[in-house]
Amino acid sequence: MTRKALMTTAVLLCAASMLVFGFWAYFAPESFIDFVDYYPYNEHLTHDAGAFQIGIGATLLFGLVWKDTTLVVLAGFVVASGLHTLSHYLDRHIGGHSSDVPTLGVFVLVALIAIVARIRMRRAA
Repeated sequence: MTRKALMTTAVLLCAASMLVFGFWAYFAPESFIDFVDYYPYNEHLTHDAGAFQIGIGATLLFGLVWKDTTLVVLAGFVVASGLHTLSHYLDRHIGGHSSDVPTLGVFVLVALIAIVARIRMRRAA
């Protein structure tokens, strides 16, 4: 196996581990906590943990596709923070602040604008 194939396999395995557990925590938080059996059930905390695990997994996959590290990390941030924002919206009935969704959403928007700017900069170069 070549070094590149070994590295790609390692990244894919790491991404899969983050994505499997992240999607599980995000979409089936009670089942996930029952399996983990580490802390008392907290739906919102588990949604947030899942969002960030999905973001890490997505970032690993983006790293295989794009060579531009700034683009990779911004895209990973958008995935993680976008899901985080969504979890605050969906879980608004169990706590948080009325400013959470718009505040978090602004950062997602800032990152999306930065992605567009980065792509335009690369095309212009």
